[in-house]
Amino acid sequence: MISRRHFLTVAAAGVATPAIVSAQAVDPVFQPQRVRVKQSLGSPQILILPQAHFLYFVDQPGSALRYGVGVGRAGLEFTGEATIQAKKEWPTWRPTQEMIEREPQTYGRFAGNDDVQPGGPGNPLGARALYLFQNGRDTFYRIHGTNAPGSIGRSVSNGCIRMLNDHVIDLYQRVPIGTKVTVL
Repeated sequence: MISRRHFLTVAAAGVATPAIVSAQAVDPVFQPQRVRVKQSLGSPQILILPQAHFLYFVDQPGSALRYGVGVGRAGLEFTGEATIQAKKEWPTWRPTQEMIEREPQTYGRFAGNDDVQPGGPGNPLGARALYLFQNGRDTFYRIHGTNAPGSIGRSVSNGCIRMLNDHVIDLYQRVPIGTKVTVL
């Protein structure tokens, strides 16, 4: 028979580690893997192939870490080149004005104010965020964690690149400020 203490301990551990549970629930193809890439690709750099739902962190000649990602739905995706100019742990979040106007039923609480959602497990940006800039200006696109693990391998976001929290924490530790990002 399971004691009340054992039950509460196991339940608390499950709540405290949602990223670990969610990482196990994702298709294995989207788990991080070391892959070979063209020898000519410079490092460090990030390449994102939205149609395949993969992000490649080229960290050495001919080799990259490949992660599964969720990407922007049709018409909202980011393409082109950018540079990571900021990185944040447990970032705050606020939808863009376009998101509020496009989906008032979802983001209406942000209309007409300057409210932000504090960082934490319930925040849509997840555990870490890498901020994409072009010509020194924030694009408002991010590579970030997610509290929606079912979105990995799908085109469902408002344009940002989503990763499982465990995976974005790993990438965050590896990627220096100034890293080039290309979304094809």
